[in-house]
Amino acid sequence: MHFTDIFIKRPVLATVVSLVILLVGIRAGMDLNVREFPFLQNAQVNVTVAYPGAEAALMEGFVTTPLERAISAADGIDFLSSSTGQGIATISANLRLDKNPNEALTEISAKVAALRNQMPEGAEDAVVAINEAGGTAVMYLSFYSQILDNTQIGDYLDRVVKPQLVSLDGIEGADIIGASSFAMRIWLRPDRLVAHNLTASDISRALRNNNFLSAVGETKGNYVKIALRADTDLRSAEQFRELVVSSTQDSVVRLGDVANVVLGAESYDQSARWDGESAIFIGIKARPSANVLDVVDGVMRVWPNILSQLPEGLEGEVGFDSTVYIRDAIKEVRATLVEAIGIVVLVIFLFLGSMRSSIIPAVTVPLSLIGALTLMLIMGFSINLLTLLAMVLAIGMVVDDAIIMLENIHRHIEEGMNPHEASIKGARELVGPVIAMTITLVAVYAPIGFLSGISGKLFSEFAFTLAGAVLISGLVALTLTPMMCAKILRPHNHDSGGFENWLDRTFERWRISYKNRLHGAMDTVHVIGVFGIIVFISCYFL
Repeated sequence: MHFTDIFIKRPVLATVVSLVILLVGIRAGMDLNVREFPFLQNAQVNVTVAYPGAEAALMEGFVTTPLERAISAADGIDFLSSSTGQGIATISANLRLDKNPNEALTEISAKVAALRNQMPEGAEDAVVAINEAGGTAVMYLSFYSQILDNTQIGDYLDRVVKPQLVSLDGIEGADIIGASSFAMRIWLRPDRLVAHNLTASDISRALRNNNFLSAVGETKGNYVKIALRADTDLRSAEQFRELVVSSTQDSVVRLGDVANVVLGAESYDQSARWDGESAIFIGIKARPSANVLDVVDGVMRVWPNILSQLPEGLEGEVGFDSTVYIRDAIKEVRATLVEAIGIVVLVIFLFLGSMRSSIIPAVTVPLSLIGALTLMLIMGFSINLLTLLAMVLAIGMVVDDAIIMLENIHRHIEEGMNPHEASIKGARELVGPVIAMTITLVAVYAPIGFLSGISGKLFSEFAFTLAGAVLISGLVALTLTPMMCAKILRPHNHDSGGFENWLDRTFERWRISYKNRLHGAMDTVHVIGVFGIIVFISCYFL
């Protein structure tokens, strides 16, 4: 008994195998992440050093350059980029795709720590962080007000809104953009400083000596224990104004006498605008392993509650939603899938002239595509534009195995065999060709998945998805298709009319015409050979 005979004689077994492929594929499709493009582990390690008051040239010579030299010696770095400004320097190390980000982070941190003693006095400790290179938030929420300033808006968003967002599943972080923390701003007045014979260093020293936190402990008695607290810090602009910065026997100079003290923002170096108005944004970043659509859906579920809690005068809108494009693109590809399957089935019907014959490939195509979802989940792929493109291209390939099996069985039925015998004989004849064709198609597309670099990483999911769909189609063609032919097809009746017989007569005329032309061509082999050589040589010039 041949391999294919088992499934023809035991249709329940063939049905169960196909149902397993279908159900497991559907379950895998529910677990697959949805992204715009395949995930690239394109990590970036950022090293940031702050040196308050230092000019850009000083930062470049004594901070940025030494750090660049040390970081460039780390393994796995593709290229370095740096940015130096007034009091701040940032070095970005973009890692190769095959480099483990955590290993690179550890190595770079060690090299930066080794330079700590070589940094200028007054420079703060370097901050080393890792993030996705070129990463863009999947969603931006904008907040604006005609009553509240940006510092007040940012403080509310940081205390109330941000905790609600970062607690959602799949969210890696929620960055507040365009806001700054509250800070006591002390604007020194040079003319007043000169009049009182003071310098900026004197003011700084007075602030450090009179504004600090102190833990004074506790006191205990026989029956009581009291925690002690010392009010050693200043908490309002008025308290800062009353701070004594200099005193003599005749006079006392307070901070308000030599400076303007206001409660303002920590920095005024950045701003953001929405529709021409000053605004604050929250950028939602999704985890690499998260489903982007689920992340945005989660934000939209809590968004009405966030809007209802906003203070009077503060308004919010969804400024940008990347999933709008992703959803539209996936919707278009799904529509293309349906259209392609419909066209394939229509063409088969027009050439075979039988609706029964058209049902067989109509079942094979979606079954092969759904079965490929299982292989995608096993290989860690996602549903994205490239894998969906592979699905569209696979339609014309996965149907080939079923068509040649169907046509061969249909040929035996036309020769007078009953469908059951024709299915057994036709399936036996095509076991080798179907396997050979399947392996050939896989061998053509699979090597694309082994390309290196960003192109290879992007198209590996495309190639293996296409190859996986072809593999499943070969399995279906050897199990389900022969069984369906045996059960669905009917014996051929040459005497009956109808569309099918009209097609048979038409194709028979075409076959005889082609046969005559082929025999004529075989009588002039040398002419055909010379013509083929000319076409082959002309390919170089074309």
